[in-house]
Amino acid sequence: MATALADDTSAEARSREDGRRSPLWWPVVALPAVVAVVYTAATRRLTGDLHYVLGALRTGARAGYSPSEVFTHRPYFYRWFIAGLDRISFGGTPAVREAVIGATGILLAAASAYALFLALAHRATGREAALTAGATGLALVLAPRNDFLQPEWAAVVLTVCAVAAALGPSRPWPAALLAALPLGLAVMMKYSTAATAAIGVLLVYAVDRGRAVRLALVGMPAAAALFGLSVLGGSHEWQWTEDMPQINQSALGRTGIRPGFILDRTVDFLADRAVESPVLLLLPGALLLVLARVPGRRRRIELALVALTIGLGAQAVVVVQGNWFLYHGAQMPVLAAALWGIAVGGARRSPPWCFGAVSLAYGALPVLYARAAASEQQPYVAWVLGSLALIAAVVDVTLETRARNRATERRPAALATLTVTLTGVVCLAASMWPGSPHLVQFGKVTMTNTGYLTGMRDTEAEADRLRSRMPADAPVLYLAFGDTTYYIDHPARCRYPIATFLQRTRYLPDVTELKSFQENENCVDHAPAPYAILDRTWFRPAQVDKKLWRRVTAVYDCPRSTGGGPTIVLCVRRTDAP
Repeated sequence: MATALADDTSAEARSREDGRRSPLWWPVVALPAVVAVVYTAATRRLTGDLHYVLGALRTGARAGYSPSEVFTHRPYFYRWFIAGLDRISFGGTPAVREAVIGATGILLAAASAYALFLALAHRATGREAALTAGATGLALVLAPRNDFLQPEWAAVVLTVCAVAAALGPSRPWPAALLAALPLGLAVMMKYSTAATAAIGVLLVYAVDRGRAVRLALVGMPAAAALFGLSVLGGSHEWQWTEDMPQINQSALGRTGIRPGFILDRTVDFLADRAVESPVLLLLPGALLLVLARVPGRRRRIELALVALTIGLGAQAVVVVQGNWFLYHGAQMPVLAAALWGIAVGGARRSPPWCFGAVSLAYGALPVLYARAAASEQQPYVAWVLGSLALIAAVVDVTLETRARNRATERRPAALATLTVTLTGVVCLAASMWPGSPHLVQFGKVTMTNTGYLTGMRDTEAEADRLRSRMPADAPVLYLAFGDTTYYIDHPARCRYPIATFLQRTRYLPDVTELKSFQENENCVDHAPAPYAILDRTWFRPAQVDKKLWRRVTAVYDCPRSTGGGPTIVLCVRRTDAP
C-alpha cells in the first residue's frame, strides 16, 4: 500500500535496503508494545454491551435455545462469534473468563495484522509493511473497552483480513474469492458494518483498482449468500431483522434528516471519539504526510477523494444509527493508525520528528483531559489539538522538501524511524490507562476506566445479593439490562432472556405492534418463571406499556418503590398467578 502511494523507487530495492538496517532495533518497539498488550489483556474486562450479549446467550442456552434462536439485539453470525469465544473460555470467576475471551480476541486481531503484513511485504519495504500492519494491529488490540469485541470491532478485524487476502495472492481472481468470505462476514456482524466492508474495498482501490473491482463483484453476492444462510439457520432471523430497527428511537428513519443537528452532533462526536482515541487527532496530519510524497497531481487528487469518501462513509454509519455511541465509530481509530504507519514507515529522507513529538504528547491526552475541570472539557479542545498535529505535519513536509532539494535519496536510519514509532505505541496505548475516559459525551468525561471497573464490582455485588435469595439455578424473568443478567446468570424461560422489546415501550408505544414484542410479552405469563429481576432505572414501570405492566403485576409480587431503597429488586411469582 505504501509503495503505491510513494515515489517511483522500486519496492525491491528499498526492501533490500530496509532489510539490512532495521531488524536489530525492532525489540526496542516490540517490548513496550507487548507490555501494553499484556496489561490491557489483564485489566480491560468487557463492556456492558458484551455483558448483555453474553448474559442473553448463557441464560438463553440454559432455557434450551442455541445462539441461532436467542434474541440479543445482534445478528446471527455475531451471536455465534461471541458464543464461540465464550465456549472456549474457562475459569471460575467472571474476571478470568473475560480475560480468556479478551486474549482470544487479541490473538484474532494480531493474526489479521500479520496477514496484512504478509500482503504488504510484497508491495512495500519491510519497514513500511511492518509499521502499517503493526499500527493497525495495535489499534485493534489496544482498542478502548467500548470498542473491543463489539460488532464494529469484529467487522474491522474481518475487513483487515479481506484486504490482506485481496492484495496478497499473485492471481487477482483467486485473491478476490479468498477475500469474499471475511468481507461478507464483516457485513454480517451488524449489517450497518457494510460501511466498514465498503471502506475495505476503497482501501484496496487505493492500491490496485482491478483487485478492488473484483473484490466488490464477489463480495456483494457473498454477503447476500451469508445473510440467506442466517435466515435459514435461525427461525426468527428475518423477523428480528425487520423488527430491530423499529426499537431504535434515534434511528434516522424515525427522526428524519436534520442537517443542522447532524452537523453539530458530528462535530461533538468526532471530538469525543478523539478524546477516547487520540490517534484520531493525527489522521489529517498523517494524510498530509502521505499525500506529500505521492508523485503526480492527478494521483494525489484521486487519493484525497478516496480518503474523503472513506471518512464520510465512516461517519455516515454513525449518523444513520442515530445513537451516537462511540463504538459506532470503532473503525475510525484503526484507519488513523494504519495511515499513521504509512506516514512514518514511508518516510524517505528523515522521520517526521515534529509529527512524532505531537504523537508522543497525545499519549497523555486522555488522562490529562479526564482530570481537567468540567468547564475545560470542551469539543473545541480536540479540534484545536487535531489542527496542531496537522501543523506539525506541515513542518515535517517543509523540511522534507528542503532535504529533497539539496540531497539524494537516502532512507532515514532505522533507529530514528523506530524512535518515532515508539511515540505511536504510546499514543495507541493511551486509552487503556486507569485514568483515561471510559465514556465521553459532548466533550465531558462522564466515566473513567477506574470508575467503570468500580461500578462493575458494585453491580456484581448486587447480583450476588439477589442470587443468594433464590434457589440455585431457579429460572428468572429478567426485566433488567445485560450487566445484571450476566452476573446473576440464572436460566431464562424463553428465547428473549432480556426483555429488550418490552423495555422499549417506555420510548416507543408502537413497539407493541411488533410480533417480537408479542412473543417477548408472552414470556411474562406463559409458563412463568418463579422469580423476576426488576431494574427500576432500566425498565421503568411507570413508563412502559400499561397493559404490559398489568400483566407483570398479575404474575409477580414486586417490592414497592422507595426513595432510598435498591433500584434492582427481586420479584416472586404470586401463588394466585394465572
